[in-house]
Amino acid sequence: MMRKWTIPSVLFLVCLLFLLPDQGRKLHANAEGDSDDLVNPPKVEDKIGAVPNGLSTDSEVAKREAESISKKSLRSNAEKFEFQAEVSRLMDIIINSLYSNKDIFLRELISNASDALDKIRFLSLTDKEILGEGDDAKLEIQIKLDKANKVLSIRDRGIGMTKEDLIKNLGTIAKSGTSAFVEKMQASGDFNLIGQFGVGFYSVYLVADYVEVISKNNDDKQYVWESTADGAFAVSEDTWNEPLGRGTEIRLHLREEAGEYLEESKLKELVKRYSEFINFPINLWASKEVDVEVPADEDESSDEEETTDTSEEEKEDEEKEEDEEGEKKPKTKKVKETTHEWELLNDVKAIWLRNPKEVTDEEYTKFYHSLAKDFGDEKPMAWSHFNAEGDVEFKAVIFVPPKAPHDLYESYYNANKSNLKLYVRRVFISDEFDELLPKYLNFLKGLVDSDTLPLNVSREMLQQHSSLKTIKKKLIRKALDMIRKIAEEDPEESNDKKDVEESSEEDEKKGQYTKFWNEFGKSIKLGIIEDAANRNRLAKLLRFESTRSGGKLTSLEQYISRMKSGQKDIFYITGSSKEQLEKSPFLERLTKKNYEVIFFTDPVDEYLMQYLMDYEDRKFQNVSKEGLKLGKDSKDKELKESFKELTKWWKTTLASENVDDVKISNRLADTPCVVVTSKYGWSANMERIMQSQTLSDANKQAYMKGKRVLEINPRHPIIKELRERVVKDAEDSSVKQTAQLIYQTALMESGFNLNDPKDFASRIYDSVKSSLSISPDAAVEEEDYSEEVEIESEKKDETSSYKPETDEDAEEPSDFKDEL
Repeated sequence: MMRKWTIPSVLFLVCLLFLLPDQGRKLHANAEGDSDDLVNPPKVEDKIGAVPNGLSTDSEVAKREAESISKKSLRSNAEKFEFQAEVSRLMDIIINSLYSNKDIFLRELISNASDALDKIRFLSLTDKEILGEGDDAKLEIQIKLDKANKVLSIRDRGIGMTKEDLIKNLGTIAKSGTSAFVEKMQASGDFNLIGQFGVGFYSVYLVADYVEVISKNNDDKQYVWESTADGAFAVSEDTWNEPLGRGTEIRLHLREEAGEYLEESKLKELVKRYSEFINFPINLWASKEVDVEVPADEDESSDEEETTDTSEEEKEDEEKEEDEEGEKKPKTKKVKETTHEWELLNDVKAIWLRNPKEVTDEEYTKFYHSLAKDFGDEKPMAWSHFNAEGDVEFKAVIFVPPKAPHDLYESYYNANKSNLKLYVRRVFISDEFDELLPKYLNFLKGLVDSDTLPLNVSREMLQQHSSLKTIKKKLIRKALDMIRKIAEEDPEESNDKKDVEESSEEDEKKGQYTKFWNEFGKSIKLGIIEDAANRNRLAKLLRFESTRSGGKLTSLEQYISRMKSGQKDIFYITGSSKEQLEKSPFLERLTKKNYEVIFFTDPVDEYLMQYLMDYEDRKFQNVSKEGLKLGKDSKDKELKESFKELTKWWKTTLASENVDDVKISNRLADTPCVVVTSKYGWSANMERIMQSQTLSDANKQAYMKGKRVLEINPRHPIIKELRERVVKDAEDSSVKQTAQLIYQTALMESGFNLNDPKDFASRIYDSVKSSLSISPDAAVEEEDYSEEVEIESEKKDETSSYKPETDEDAEEPSDFKDEL
């Protein structure tokens, strides 16, 4: 019991210690002292208040790692400071545990630079002189490499930092309070909390062992902040570097293992990936090889003249040129020379920041090809560009691609990657947020840019951010509206056929929704299954063929508009193909009575109809299941009475076939009988789908199989004759055999698999014998095997009497030699 109370008490005391103001952190170094005698501030004791099984890397390991990367010493005459105690401890976490992807350090620095530029631009709205003149007025970000010294520099012409800002901003883990951070981390033991406190700058220590921050604010002198991430940093007035004018330059002295960041191609890739849409120009001091003409040496030129065969025509041209100019041109040659110039890396404009009315279709198409890396010529089917305001503000552009990727549904439930990119203030965060859109809309491509989401180090934190739910809800609404608009603008979808000539725009949109449905229709069906909140909206987008659609796709709205008066249910049937369903006996009477029946031929349709129970207060009715109502027939009672003896006898005869009941059918016209299933059980098509599953369990499937009911057609001559035979002699074995055969035939025609195909085949052969007047006892003539036995014994005797005369004869028969 004591142990149970001790741990919380210790944690509480530690939190109180962290909340106490830290005094005396500022330490002055003796300028005349030994430069190697650096400040070694006390560290927080190892693992005080730590949650078991680890909030931090082992302190000894972290210490050794920090010492190994500390290769450079701070300037002896600079003013020394100690990082906040929690910061020192956090540096070890950042370097060893927090980041899984080192590439993001450049994104963080460019993002900070963009913020600084935004601040100075905002101030310049009221004070234009604050920007200065010349290069200082250019709001841009510059990246420069020094391969010889392994230095990477990122410079901006933003607001810059004063001495006080450098100490406060770079020596403290954000302004939200380090103590609060430590308290939360102790309480939850979750590293993801680090993202809430904006430690983006410290990602530089993933790739650098020494960092300089040179900054100039209009209100202060130019200062240098420097640190080796060993628990201390120094700030001094900058009197040796080139004056910045205004802004900040960060110099990263890269570690040995970070050499890849000295390659221009790597930096271009990172900027293109993470910072492509930053508002300000990002320029790289890039090398470039050009051909330059230089004077050729006489020895080289004479050698060239000897080795080069010049045609007579070329010589004549040269002589003419010499005569015209009066003097001979000096000999030159072309050589490769490396030059450097500023190269703009983010030339694609962020069109989502503009007014949608000002963006042309060509610009949207070009942006889609750039965003989706789709280098085809086809335009996207549709796009939606909108701004969302309220608690969560964001801008978004989403596109419907012209074609579905070949693997769209192959790994539907396993793939987490979305085609929607998330940006925060034009900074790319991730394209792996499966929370932005539901899986059934993962075919959409586009981006979301929010100014209200936190730009955290720990991007995983955003997955659980409450704002994402609001963004997701609005994105789904806009996406479904965009798809609905494709249908509304498609002339083929309209019920009103216009006789006027179609414009070129209408002609272009003709058949677009059919194209969409053929590519992404399965996604809409999956959405009906998965998204209960938007099921009705998705049902409006559903398309199918029916008995009255004339081979074209139709909607539920159009089906309802064609319903007969008094029809309460929406009729449908499921199967493997439209051609098969058109011949189904279940449709016979419905077709004759002019009822429209929907064809569902996709395997996912069986699952779909388990969730789509009704539409606009009309129930769905599978015509292959019991409970079909087609109005009242005055003769129903009479028919039931007249066939009561037959139905009762037939049910008893089929007791071994697990038939639940035998009834008079109201759905048959020309077929003697059909087998239907119970209303809430599996249909024949669903049974076949489930049996074909690789890991299906026959025992579990038995619970879902619907009870089978044999429905007979009282008007069919076979059924009438069978009734007469039963009345005469109910125990007649031939009549029972016929009843069994009729049931098995109906079972197969209704789409079910036969439990015993051999038994069915035997009954068919017996029926054929009867029709051909062959005796049921006629036996199959037996074959005489005696002759074959004699021939085989003779061959054995010949083989045993054969003896090879030579070895060659033993190896190879003479006949085979002759063939060779």
